[in-house]
Amino acid sequence: MTRLFDQAVEKVAQLPDEEQDALARVLLQLAGQEQPPYLLTPEEEVELDASIAAEARGEFATDEEIRAIRAKHGR
Repeated sequence: MTRLFDQAVEKVAQLPDEEQDALARVLLQLAGQEQPPYLLTPEEEVELDASIAAEARGEFATDEEIRAIRAKHGR
C-alpha cells in the first residue's frame, strides 16, 4: 500500500461507519467492482422529496445570488 493510500485509509477510519461504507463503495467501484444501487432510507426519501419540491418552488439561491453573497463577504 502506498503512503498516500495509507493516509487516506487512516483519515477515513476516523469517520462514522455510514460515511466509511459510502467511501468504500466508491473506492470499490473505481477499482472495477460494481456496487449495488444505494437504497434510500424512508427518512432520506422524505428529505429528497422535500428538496425536489423546494427546488420546483424556486427556493434555492441562484448562481448569481451566491456570487453576490460571496462578493459581499469577500470570498
